[in-house]
Amino acid sequence: MTDLLGTPETRLPVDPADAALKYRVAPIDAAKACPASSLAWALLAEEALARGEAVTAYAYARTGYHRGLDALRRAGWRGQGPIPWSHEPNRGFLRALAALAYAAAAIGEEDERVRCTEFLRASSAEAARDLGL
Repeated sequence: MTDLLGTPETRLPVDPADAALKYRVAPIDAAKACPASSLAWALLAEEALARGEAVTAYAYARTGYHRGLDALRRAGWRGQGPIPWSHEPNRGFLRALAALAYAAAAIGEEDERVRCTEFLRASSAEAARDLGL
């Protein structure tokens, strides 16, 4: 599928920690075993946010975001275009991006919050809606 500008969707392969996380491996252990996993880092960021640990959440979310950018580029992404929430392997990156926006807000990094929120909305309006942004 393509967006209105003709940019094709990017669909990531299965996250390297997906199976471990489905078997209830703790996200910290999944991140240690699969540091390229956006999903493991996103889960760590979400947990840190829930505990009120904004700086830790920011670090985890930024790691997941950058791991996701690496995966997106390997999948053919050229810096724009849809990254559909409906494609489950994309969710780790999209969750890391949302967590980065929330963590940025929590530490007063307004430019980063706005950039991440806009990036999420441009990539997947469905993800932005489901993740509260």
